[in-house]
Amino acid sequence: MSTLEPCIEYRGDRLAVDGVPLERIAKDVGTPAYVYSAEEIQQRFAALDAAFSFRDHLICYAMKANPSLSICRLLAKLGAGADVVSGGEFRRAVEAGIDPRKVVFSGVGKTDDEIAYALRKRALALNVESQEELDAVARVAGRLGVTARFTVRLNPNVDAGTHRHITTGRHDNKFGIDFRGALELYGRAQKDRRVKAVGIQSHIGSQITQVKPYREALSVILTLAERLARRGQKLEYIDMGGGIGITYRDEVPMPLETLAKEVRSQLSVWPGLKLLLEPGRFLTADSGVLITRVLYRKRTESTRFVIVDAAMNDLLRPALYEAYHPIVPVRRTRSAAVPVDVVGPVCETSDCFAKARPMPWPSQGDLWAVLKAGAYGFSMASTYNSRPRPPEVLVSGGSYRVIRARETFEDLVRHER
Repeated sequence: MSTLEPCIEYRGDRLAVDGVPLERIAKDVGTPAYVYSAEEIQQRFAALDAAFSFRDHLICYAMKANPSLSICRLLAKLGAGADVVSGGEFRRAVEAGIDPRKVVFSGVGKTDDEIAYALRKRALALNVESQEELDAVARVAGRLGVTARFTVRLNPNVDAGTHRHITTGRHDNKFGIDFRGALELYGRAQKDRRVKAVGIQSHIGSQITQVKPYREALSVILTLAERLARRGQKLEYIDMGGGIGITYRDEVPMPLETLAKEVRSQLSVWPGLKLLLEPGRFLTADSGVLITRVLYRKRTESTRFVIVDAAMNDLLRPALYEAYHPIVPVRRTRSAAVPVDVVGPVCETSDCFAKARPMPWPSQGDLWAVLKAGAYGFSMASTYNSRPRPPEVLVSGGSYRVIRARETFEDLVRHER
């Protein structure tokens, strides 16, 4: 399977994003730098939208994947809503032009201020994850004199078959409420005029590449919906979360049509229920690259190191999850590949993008591209080691623009006293 996406290809010997050479971008904005393809994001959204066109649906972009205002604005223009997990993400969604009435607010630890903001903005729903949270939502709604629309985030105890750090649908995860607890919560809410149940939500994990976990989770959701319907609680929608996987290395993700066929089959006896989806990685990951420059090369008795100017503070996934990202030269070379450890300058042994990765032995100053970096890249970046965060660049229509400037030292200390 090819490493490169259609939006990322060699033009001659030079790597380009939607036809724009990465060498040119690196020359203009420096390295490290994130670069995204607008066209790839648009195509991914269109494919998902078409796959589920058999039913009234809403795609709520999971903003934690990449909360860049320009990317959120791009998705807003396509009709997307948002799945947010903090008050800051909700404010970003509004700033980007996403209709607040298309925003679902998830997360296990919402504060009263965050709940109040969501209610004032008339959010589509707050996804409630505990009894005490529902109590808080009702209390804030009562104070504001509004009725809070909510769903219960159901934990269906389904193993999504993904990395232990990104599974969210088992009973030993902190997320959601089990079936019995959810049923009790809906029952209590039925007697409280401050809150209104409008749906059921579930999100079982990230980077899911099989239909089976979705089938099992949706079965539990619909069983709960049936129990609620029997006692007169009519719902507007079900929200099956996100988590649709991509290919980083050798994964074979399920075709969208296969997932859609399964969902269509299970929902066939529920014609009135709207469907919500919460994709994040699926929409943005393949669109992004992190350009980095080779600083130094070093050999020990056992290892060849290539030290680049990007680090774990720029792209945390390899250090945090041992995640694999393809790495390719920005200028194609015919040099023989040798096993190298690709490492950054941060003072941690875990600051490593690849171990024993076959790569052409580079020259100092060569540019490399870390691929599939459009999700959970910049959004998880930090200023560890007092390293300013890199810029973000969006390529669209054969040209590019900086959508976030590179941070400076002055930015790092601006709020210090």
